[in-house]
Amino acid sequence: MEPPPARLVTCEHGGNAIPARYRHLFRDCDALLASHRGYDPGALGMANALTRALDATLVASTTSRLLVELNRSPGRQFRQSPVMRRAPASVRAQVTDECYVPYRREVETFVRDACANGQRVLHVSSHSFTPVLDTVERRGDVGLLYDPSRRRERELCIRWQRALRIALPALVVRRNYPYLGRSDGLTAWLRKRFAGDVYVGVELEVNQRHVTASGSFPKALEQAMAQALVTAIGACG
Repeated sequence: MEPPPARLVTCEHGGNAIPARYRHLFRDCDALLASHRGYDPGALGMANALTRALDATLVASTTSRLLVELNRSPGRQFRQSPVMRRAPASVRAQVTDECYVPYRREVETFVRDACANGQRVLHVSSHSFTPVLDTVERRGDVGLLYDPSRRRERELCIRWQRALRIALPALVVRRNYPYLGRSDGLTAWLRKRFAGDVYVGVELEVNQRHVTASGSFPKALEQAMAQALVTAIGACG
C-alpha cells in the first residue's frame, strides 16, 4: 500500500523581525519594515490555519525579508533589500549562513526524506500581496501559483479555485496571479530537484486589503481557504 502523502506548509515572510546583532543596519527603517516590503501581513496566520486543516508540518520564518529573502534562489537573497545591498559582504555571508541556509535546508530535507520514504509531498507556501504595486491596482483577491506543465499542480489549483468560488463567491480567485508560478521562488526551486509525480508545490497569495486592524486575515477567510483546499485534495484523490 502506498504511504499517505506528506503535507508541508511554509511561510517565508511571516514577520518583520530583525535579530539584535543586525539592528544597527536598520536604523530609521521602521516604516520600511512595516510595509509590504518588510513582510507579508496575514501570511503566517493563514499558514497556521492551513497547517491545522491539513495536519501538516509547518516551517515558518518571522525574520524580515529585508534582512534576507528566503523565497529567492541562492545569489538572489539580497537583491530586493536596499539595506543589505549596502551591507559588507562579510555581513551578507553571515546572514546567509545563519538564516538563509538553515531555512532552505529544513524545507528541502523534509521533501527529500518524505520522497525517500516513498511518499508524495504536497507543499503550500503561504504569502500575501500588496493591493497596489507601482501605482497599478492588483485585480484579484486570491492567487494560486503553480507550474502549468505539472499535471498534479494544475489539477489541484483548478479544483481549489472551484471550491473557493463556491465557498467565497464574492472574492476574485485567479490562477498564476499576481505572479507566475514558474517565477523564482521556493516552490520553483524545489521543482528543479523533485519530479512532478512526487512533489506538488503551490504558492498561495492573498490580497493584503483583507488584512484586519489586528494584522491578520479574518478567521472566517482563513478557515474557508483551508477547508476549500481540503475539498480540492479530496477531489483530486
